[in-house]
Amino acid sequence: MLPFELIAASVQGREHVRTGRNNQDAWCVRGSEHGLVAVVADGCGSQPCSELGAQLGARRVAHAALERLATGARVDEDSFLPGLREDVLCLLGELRKDLGRDVLADCLFTLVGAVVTPAHTLVFAAGDGVWALNGELHPLGPFPGNAPPYLTYALLNDVDTALTSLALVATEDVHALLLGTDGVADLAKLADTALPSGEERVGPLSQFWTQDRYFANPDALRRRLALLNRESVRADFDARRLVRSPGLLADDTTLVVLRRRMGRA
Repeated sequence: MLPFELIAASVQGREHVRTGRNNQDAWCVRGSEHGLVAVVADGCGSQPCSELGAQLGARRVAHAALERLATGARVDEDSFLPGLREDVLCLLGELRKDLGRDVLADCLFTLVGAVVTPAHTLVFAAGDGVWALNGELHPLGPFPGNAPPYLTYALLNDVDTALTSLALVATEDVHALLLGTDGVADLAKLADTALPSGEERVGPLSQFWTQDRYFANPDALRRRLALLNRESVRADFDARRLVRSPGLLADDTTLVVLRRRMGRA
């Protein structure tokens, strides 16, 4: 129903591969006749099962946002994000009740999301990451002590963490929207950096919403991220040794990109 096309992908960070940790990012996109919801989440890397929190958080936010839209809630109402926050905390509270308080330590995650309806588009976040609207990039964080305001702190430490509104605009004014975890903020700094293979440059983030190839092939974005993070090994015959060039993305990197379909209002 909405005049947009969408791509999403995630790649495991180089340091996570080196230390044997999973990809602790997650993304979720859900749509209905009422609108579209896109979320990226980043689990706290110090916990052994941080991907659990990221997966649960992203999916719950997307599902709960669509449920709220189905009941007639509007994203331009002040109550929309507080209600969405309570939905997520309710899920986490049930986990604590069933599995014990310790499970919440594995459910520390950041969120960057958007709810798109025919009338309005709301961008929101809890913690660090990055978002871009119509080409204007907005990094979130870093936070003091590298400790983002995780939503779960409301249950663990009785801290009043919130889903924060970042932008509320008319959907007709949205031409391109990117949501990313903090690994995308690192990616944005690599535009002039050569790929490990040395054959080309990384390029700006804008390639992901301006170049048709990413939308023509649903796997093109994932393959591009994998290429950026693929170690290159070449032989230096003069020195009689192998030269290794590591992947460029140290942290897990996840992004969702939405752009207006050509020729549609």
